[in-house]
Amino acid sequence: MKNILAEIVAHKHTEVAARKQLRSTAELEQAPLFGRETLSLCQFLRMPEKTGIIAEFKRRSPSKGLINGNVTVQQVTTAYTRYGASGLSVLTDEKFFGGTSDDLQQARSYNQVPILRKDFIVDEYQIVEAKAIGADVILLIAECLEAAEVKQLSTFAHNLGLEVLLEVHSESQLEKVSEHVHLVGVNNRDLMTFQVDFNRSCELAPKITAGKVKVAESGINDPAAIVTLQKAGFEGFLIGEHFMRQEDPARAFENFVSEMRKLAGR
Repeated sequence: MKNILAEIVAHKHTEVAARKQLRSTAELEQAPLFGRETLSLCQFLRMPEKTGIIAEFKRRSPSKGLINGNVTVQQVTTAYTRYGASGLSVLTDEKFFGGTSDDLQQARSYNQVPILRKDFIVDEYQIVEAKAIGADVILLIAECLEAAEVKQLSTFAHNLGLEVLLEVHSESQLEKVSEHVHLVGVNNRDLMTFQVDFNRSCELAPKITAGKVKVAESGINDPAAIVTLQKAGFEGFLIGEHFMRQEDPARAFENFVSEMRKLAGR
């Protein structure tokens, strides 16, 4: 199967170079949101009144095509927050996922929970941009970055006051976890083929560096799975397509949380 990730990353380098020509780093640093005090996703994931779920706003994907084109950022993200999401994840990649920076800025204006900028970060410029549009956390993907790049980009983000979620897919990629990676996400979806293997999280959980917040990603579509993952040591659960595939993502999230709390005896 075609290596989708390589295609995305190649395009991202071109896209970032073009954006640098349109808006300088100095201009981004003057944006109103750049100076705001960021929220800690690590802290919000550990709040007992929250769910541990990082709920995603995602219009489309390369593997599934259009997921949901009928809902607004405001409708979906405010419901996620209202029903106990610990954080939000907002896609800002336009070409492959149909997202925009404006989606994240809208989510920021309506919600007081941490927001993850979900994108393919390959350059420090994108991290300055993330801060300027109101993100609290950035995603780094181990599959497409060398260990030295992870260290450089995570340190840069940390110094801007942003938290860093490093996404891994194999045990060997755990070697890329560095000091300023705050959260380690295990992606159950193979980014080369986009196939899902839910057991991957449980296999890698014990091997994640002590002190890092563990996040399970992809393939979580059953509240019972969260109970299993919690027992494996996960504190965060990034759920994207499951809610967005529903006609009413807000109601789907409410029902999911209700069932999850029943299972947990809350």
